[in-house]
Amino acid sequence: MSRLVETVVPRRLGVPYRWLLASSWSTNLGDGIALAAGPLLVASQTRDPFLVALAALVQWLPPLLFGLVAGALADRLDRRLLVIVVDSLRAVVLVLLATTIVTGHVSVALVLVALFLVATAEVFADTTSSTLLPMLVRRADLGVANSRLQTGYITVNQLAGPPLGAALFAAGMAWPFVTQAVLVGLGAVLVSRIVLPEHRRDRIEARPMRHDIVEGFRWVRHHPAVRTLVVTIFIFNITYGAAWSVLVLYATEHLAMGAIGFGLLTTISAVGGLLGTLSYGAITARVSLADIMRAGLVIETFTHLALVLTRTPWVAMAIFFVFGAHAFIWGTTSITIRQRAVPTELQGRVGSVNMVGVFGGLVIGSALGGLIAREWGVLGPFWFAFLGSALLVPLMWRQLGHIAHDEEPVPSPA
Repeated sequence: MSRLVETVVPRRLGVPYRWLLASSWSTNLGDGIALAAGPLLVASQTRDPFLVALAALVQWLPPLLFGLVAGALADRLDRRLLVIVVDSLRAVVLVLLATTIVTGHVSVALVLVALFLVATAEVFADTTSSTLLPMLVRRADLGVANSRLQTGYITVNQLAGPPLGAALFAAGMAWPFVTQAVLVGLGAVLVSRIVLPEHRRDRIEARPMRHDIVEGFRWVRHHPAVRTLVVTIFIFNITYGAAWSVLVLYATEHLAMGAIGFGLLTTISAVGGLLGTLSYGAITARVSLADIMRAGLVIETFTHLALVLTRTPWVAMAIFFVFGAHAFIWGTTSITIRQRAVPTELQGRVGSVNMVGVFGGLVIGSALGGLIAREWGVLGPFWFAFLGSALLVPLMWRQLGHIAHDEEPVPSPA
């Protein structure tokens, strides 16, 4: 057993990293359960495509509203304590949601409010958690440490979580949310075991939060690689968000796969992601990061078209497998570039700028997806995603040349 632990989590990464990894796996399993259970709960209350898309919007809106504040606080406060507090609050909201389901008082409005509150707490937890890794391991070990986090994310969040969430939902609508509450609470307990080096800003040196946020934007604007990543993910998440906001209806109505089948699509995507993550080193040894990103945009564009043209579940699963590989290769590239390039004192703020780009696109896309689906049916958002992506790929092609294989940390602005 000790040899297995050493293989998965090498001793050189340290005990604090092992606590962080265990916490990440626990909370990611809970979030994976919610990936299937959340949309299914909304769909059980209404079949209106706009309201279903609205459920995606309220979960993607908090990062846009609070991401910059979360990043600034992560660079100001005790990061460990911040994660513990917000994860505990998230568990409380989930318990209250489960209680309304059991007592029969659940409604669409109440579910949307609960999803919004959980997503808000998750913004602060995820933003802050992403700053812990560079504080715990050496720069040379960031690749190994990130790969372990990504493997755990794929395994428990994308592979195990969604089908488990769908199965728990089928057994009883409250069970997925009770389980998620327990797992998120456990994650908070595990983070409490971590001891971090001193990182809080002295009170005398504290500046207005607005200044901190502006500093994060300024750093991104002057760093070509990170700036390109933020702009690209914002633009393409508009098309992606439009299609994925009605994915539960696409799976259950267009493909007639049912609740379990909806969870299975996410699982198949994660299998592709696991393959992509495991082969990441071999790919980057032969292909430039810029070309990897360009290929990813082409794959994403034709994913939307292929999903429109099929009504066969197994074909859709094959499409999701390829898309999953692309998505996780893209994500690994983005995270690694950012962690290598960004100074420790700016990790929270630069990460939050990236988060605003990610979820800003998703919010705009989900709003458009709901309206398009209401007017032109569940395939409408996928047509929009294909046509929009096809127009955007040529515009971003040259900009992706800024992506380099290795990024040295850049000093923070004076």
